[in-house]
Amino acid sequence: MTRDRKQDPPGDDRVSVARNPRATHDYHILETWETGIVLSGTEVKSLRQGKASIKEAFGLVRGGEVWLEGMHITPYEQGNRYNHEPVRARKLLLHRREIERLIGATEKKGFALVPLELYFKRGRAKVALALGKGKKVHDRREDIKRRIADREMARAMKVRA
Repeated sequence: MTRDRKQDPPGDDRVSVARNPRATHDYHILETWETGIVLSGTEVKSLRQGKASIKEAFGLVRGGEVWLEGMHITPYEQGNRYNHEPVRARKLLLHRREIERLIGATEKKGFALVPLELYFKRGRAKVALALGKGKKVHDRREDIKRRIADREMARAMKVRA
């Protein structure tokens, strides 16, 4: 039986593999993109088992292409000699216009490409890539104060109701 995209329900059919919770803590997220990623066979098998980390990962624009550096994918247990390197540069798949936009944005001081999440969508590995501006210490403190105030307000509303 073949899948017809027109008949698929509009729900979110993403299967998350790895998330980067520090990204929103350390950066103001300005814009996000969904990108494909070039992987080898054993990397995909290891990702399906959920063995990946993007906490130290970052994006680079090099030679007109976007690369993801620092992402760790644990070697596949049954991979024997055909296994992959755990940490290597992996190419991200974006449209030419998106890459040109990223080139201009990342040349500015304080901006970085940060992966937010690694997931499977319709059987394909995808990376949610964001353009982020680094937060200062006082920005982080303000965010913490705002979160605490929101939490206390929610508790007060819950008690009233």
